[in-house]
Amino acid sequence: MSEEVTLTVAVPAPAEVAWAVASDWANQGEWMLGTEVHRTGGDGQSTGSTMVAFTGVAGLGFFDTMEITGWDPPRSCQVRHTGKLLRGDGGFRIEPTSDRLSRLVWWERLDLPYGPLGKVGWPLVRPAFTWGLRRSLDRFARLCRDRRP
Repeated sequence: MSEEVTLTVAVPAPAEVAWAVASDWANQGEWMLGTEVHRTGGDGQSTGSTMVAFTGVAGLGFFDTMEITGWDPPRSCQVRHTGKLLRGDGGFRIEPTSDRLSRLVWWERLDLPYGPLGKVGWPLVRPAFTWGLRRSLDRFARLCRDRRP
C-alpha cells in the first residue's frame, strides 16, 4: 500500500536558484532536518545516479538509499527509494511564478513497511513526517532567499 504526501512552498528566489539549492545533494542537510546525503554512484546530476541519506539525530535514525529516475533541470527530479525501510518514489518540481520568484513542490509516494502494522501506524507517523517536511521546506525557502542574485 502506498501513501502520498505533497507539500508546496513559495520560494523568494528565481527558479534557477531554487534548482541549484534543491539539487545540491551534498548540502541538503543545510535545510532538510536531520539529513545528510552522500552520492554513491554516478554524478548525482543524471538518471541512474545513486545516493544514500541518513536521517536522524545523535546517530539514531535510518538510511534512505535512492536512485535518480528522472532528471529535467531546472524543472524536476524524481527518485526511487530503494531501502529496507523507505521504499517508493519521490521528487520535486520547481515552478517559476515570475522572473524573481518560484515555487517548490515536494512529493513522496511511500510504500509503507511492515504490512498491516505500517498501515495502522501511518496515521500516527504522518503528522510528524509532514511537520518535519514543512519545516524543512520553510528552511529551503529562506536559504534560497539568502542565495538569490
